[in-house]
Amino acid sequence: MLSVIVCTHNPREAYLRQCIDALRDQTLALCEWELLVIDNCSEDPVLPDLTWHARAKTICEQTLGLTRARLRGIRETRGELLVFVDDDNVLDPDFLEIAARILREKPFLGSWSGQCRPKFEQPPPDWSRRYWGNLAIREFEKDVWSNLPRLAATMPCGAGLCIRRNAAERYLWLHETGARAFQLGRTGTSLLSCEDNDLAACACDIGLGVGLIAALKLTHLIPTERMTADYLARLTEGIYYSSTLLDNQRGIPLLERSSIARAVDVLRMARLGQPHRRILNAAVRGRERAIQRLSSARLLQ
Repeated sequence: MLSVIVCTHNPREAYLRQCIDALRDQTLALCEWELLVIDNCSEDPVLPDLTWHARAKTICEQTLGLTRARLRGIRETRGELLVFVDDDNVLDPDFLEIAARILREKPFLGSWSGQCRPKFEQPPPDWSRRYWGNLAIREFEKDVWSNLPRLAATMPCGAGLCIRRNAAERYLWLHETGARAFQLGRTGTSLLSCEDNDLAACACDIGLGVGLIAALKLTHLIPTERMTADYLARLTEGIYYSSTLLDNQRGIPLLERSSIARAVDVLRMARLGQPHRRILNAAVRGRERAIQRLSSARLLQ
């Protein structure tokens, strides 16, 4: 059985409706999967129509944070495969059917995701294209996988993340035992991230691989405000901050940047026009903030 988990906080009503409608239209028989919608401290109660599914329910997680909502989803479900769906994701009709097939046919994979196509509320500015990857947008032609937990080329993303129960329970254990010193992921309006990378990487912790499956496809609904220079700079800073913390948690040494490397960064920023200079500066600032936090907490590997 599959468990589909939709975590949401103050969702756009129209986006959440499209997300739920796409789940209702899945080709996988309803008897083969359950659905859990987790309302994570929304200002107005989230009450989607789930009457079409006999094994669907909505619950409230009162501790704010995407990580807390996902941990609650792991605890509340029983499926052999967990599928995490964001409230702005619209799955292709065969998504769950393909996910179930990968579960059976690729026992060496512990976590995987697929292609994520954008659907913009308004046409985005041309300069933004180089940052689309930060919005989990990815399109590719071939399946890839590895057993390297922090390899970007094979790392699943949180949108449509599929993870085996034993790998998800490893992630739950890391948090319940205090092995995770920091809570990553969105909390309210903050743009921290990488909790999905940590969750997916737990597959490698138990001897399995991570991968990307070309046949798995979804659409990511993107509002206009997420394509502004301000948002993308804040997002980039959060990503670099979070990924630095996660690398440290996973024992990846942080290499000290030489004075020459720092000078190169300054030159690169000076040559860039706006808003690219602002976004690169945000990336550098995010990494430096994380290093300072780790150093002050004496947690640097």
